[in-house]
Amino acid sequence: MNPASQLQEGLGALGLHLSGAVQSKLLGYLALLKKWNRVYNLTAIRDESEMVTQHLLDSLSVLPVVPGSALAGRRWADVGSGAGLPGIPLALARPDLDMTLIEAVEKKSAFQRQAKIELGLENIAVVSRRVEEVPGGMFDAVVSRAFADLATFVDLAGHLLTQNGRLYAMKGLASEDELSRLPTGWAVLDRARLNVPGLEAQRHLIVLERV
Repeated sequence: MNPASQLQEGLGALGLHLSGAVQSKLLGYLALLKKWNRVYNLTAIRDESEMVTQHLLDSLSVLPVVPGSALAGRRWADVGSGAGLPGIPLALARPDLDMTLIEAVEKKSAFQRQAKIELGLENIAVVSRRVEEVPGGMFDAVVSRAFADLATFVDLAGHLLTQNGRLYAMKGLASEDELSRLPTGWAVLDRARLNVPGLEAQRHLIVLERV
């Protein structure tokens, strides 16, 4: 199956209805990532079919489980963003989302800035700093994909949130031990199963909030 058909089929399985223009930009992002990957080694995944599954569809799998009220017009940050995952696919799918990509490694931030230009992503900002150095209280939501264990995620990124903001951790499966080590004042609001078309491994979205 070619990447365009694979993406379209995967979006259908997720119940996401994205325009042809958005789907073209998602594939354009992958093409740019493949080009940069030859020199900068931004991701270990090289196979185009696996990139559709593990980069695009995995990133977009959070949309069916996150309420629309947490997306439209909200300020999100993607910490430890790497090649812009999940932030860039989310920003492409939801142009009403204000997404900031936070990444400490300059070559990865440089790729993000190039993607912003080539894809015309006006709803993305790129911040090339360590997450703990970014000023706090600026975001309604902070998302991470395989960034750190939950306690470390809270310690490093919790300050970024507004008063009622939430942390969204994309993980394989958070163990009870990991959940029990959350810092005082934080609790699990939700543990949602993510269904990623074409991916057999378990994926979950852990939602954390202050208590």
